[in-house]
Amino acid sequence: MLAPLLSDSQLLILLSMATITFSSLQASPSLHCLSLNSPKNTPTLSFYSHSKPFPSISLKPFNTTLKFKPRSLIISAAFKTFSETESITVPLTEEEFNSKMPSDCGVYAVFDKSNDLQFIGVTRNIGASVFSHLKSLPELCHSVKVGVVDDPDKASLTEAWKSWMEEHIKTTGKVPPGNETGNATWIRQPPKKKADLRLTPGRHVQLTVPLEDLIDRLVKENKVVAFIKGSRSAPMCGFSQRVVGILESEGVDYESVDVLDEEYNYGLRETLKKYSNWPTFPQIFMHGELVGGCDILTSMHEKGELAGHLKK
Repeated sequence: MLAPLLSDSQLLILLSMATITFSSLQASPSLHCLSLNSPKNTPTLSFYSHSKPFPSISLKPFNTTLKFKPRSLIISAAFKTFSETESITVPLTEEEFNSKMPSDCGVYAVFDKSNDLQFIGVTRNIGASVFSHLKSLPELCHSVKVGVVDDPDKASLTEAWKSWMEEHIKTTGKVPPGNETGNATWIRQPPKKKADLRLTPGRHVQLTVPLEDLIDRLVKENKVVAFIKGSRSAPMCGFSQRVVGILESEGVDYESVDVLDEEYNYGLRETLKKYSNWPTFPQIFMHGELVGGCDILTSMHEKGELAGHLKK
């Protein structure tokens, strides 16, 4: 006997914990970009960390009372139901993966070697999402069903996911393990941002060490230091944002200092300009030496020189 359809409240609970890959509604990167493959008597120096919440993007539970535009409820004329969609064995080589997995928006369902459904997800890039699961959970990713949504606004993508989930539950009477409440196996948590350094305990505290000495010791005692406008969690200019993006894409363990923080880094901008003889920000130091600003770091990154420089 088939189980009844879920109530709206049950679907709201399921929908609220689904894995949604919406990066501020920007297109996901092409699948082709993915690859398988202190001396004695010296005043004590201390830097003060300041943690700020890492901004997260979350999709609110589906509200059945919302009135969407008519086209928002149309998933796609060619969109198949869950049972009508054929499964595809997950390819292992990059060439096969690129030829078989679409990089379009839509929903996907992942099955293990026993052909048991493990997870139903919705994404802006089906291929990239499946590839990510394959890397982290190879034992659970044997085959997939994929459904491309041709007109992928948020509402139609949500409806597509809901239709597959509802059909599966109606047939089996249970939720896929990866979609169960509290299951974090398939949900990739955003990495925690490292705290920015504060050079002083406060603007009105008398320093026992000159600010220039604090800068000197900071850049010499750390492999990479980035003096940026704003925090690494929320850069305040495009160049600083670019620098943070490059360092994090390279997997660099770096320290960051907000030159706009007038409370804990008061006077830093003018002092740093004199110390480095460099007039603009951001400024990146590696191995105690000034590398330069955003343009130089970008050039090194694009030429593949940055990784080698960091290994020195």
